[in-house]
Amino acid sequence: MIDADPEAHVLGPGLLPTPFTAEEIRRATGGGKTIRIQIENPDGSRSLRVNRFRETDAEGATLDRWASGPTGIVEGEISSGRVTWTELQGHAAFPSDRTVLSSETLDLPIGRVDCLRYDVRDSADAEPTAFWFSVAHPGMPVRYETPVDGGIQRTTVIAIEWG
Repeated sequence: MIDADPEAHVLGPGLLPTPFTAEEIRRATGGGKTIRIQIENPDGSRSLRVNRFRETDAEGATLDRWASGPTGIVEGEISSGRVTWTELQGHAAFPSDRTVLSSETLDLPIGRVDCLRYDVRDSADAEPTAFWFSVAHPGMPVRYETPVDGGIQRTTVIAIEWG
């Protein structure tokens, strides 16, 4: 459910409205959520990453992040830290003078999703970084594409699990 108060989506002057409020992100994360992510590099290599929310409360959660093998086994260190719902909302607070906002539907491993797309430029002549936020999945973008040496790095949410 989208919050009715449009002001709750605007975090400051010169910023576009965020796709979700801190409260919407909190409600969508509930008692915990695990997000599985695939990263595709311009050279064709791929890797998997996992974000897991635990110890959720009214203010935030503990976020665990790690690299994952294809079978889901943890590879390397698990990094953990406390995040607030407002901090997570702030990750999508983009400058209005360097961002183009549009709508787009994507077919992803998590299904067909209607998205708000934010194309953000660091400068007028820079290639934009594109972020797609699924309106049905408050939180991180379900896809983002970042210009890197050699092309575009694409990061896609491939699974969302609760509990």
